Amino acid sequence: MGLLHAVPALIAVMAVGTAYRVVRRAMELRAAWRSGLTAEARCLRAYRTHGENGSTRHHVYGFTTAEGLQVRFEERNGPATVVEGDYVTVHYTAARPGKATAIPPRGARTAASTVAALAFLGAVVAFCAVFVSLVPA
Repeated sequence: MGLLHAVPALIAVMAVGTAYRVVRRAMELRAAWRSGLTAEARCLRAYRTHGENGSTRHHVYGFTTAEGLQVRFEERNGPATVVEGDYVTVHYTAARPGKATAIPPRGARTAASTVAALAFLGAVVAFCAVFVSLVPA
């Protein structure tokens, strides 16, 4: 396989991996929102990281489950208005409280953004497949 085939194949593999993470996160959010379990959490740390695609907000939260378990989790791209020391309501599942979220329920919006991301990633994979099939080996 030549370089003209390897690069699009690598891009397609990365797009599929990203699609998997998008779907997994959407399912985690949906499970947390549907569980009905909430707790008051405190924002222990709020910070930004800067990369090639701009900056990303990070929040670290701590809360206690109904069973008394102390949980700390980090969430990316949470509410911009939350700062260190703030109290927020988090949604979590009993089976995986570490996958909690401070993002308020927004089912239709999350579904729409997930579908849009998957459509884009599908187009990337399709473009790579067509490119590889059209370029001679």
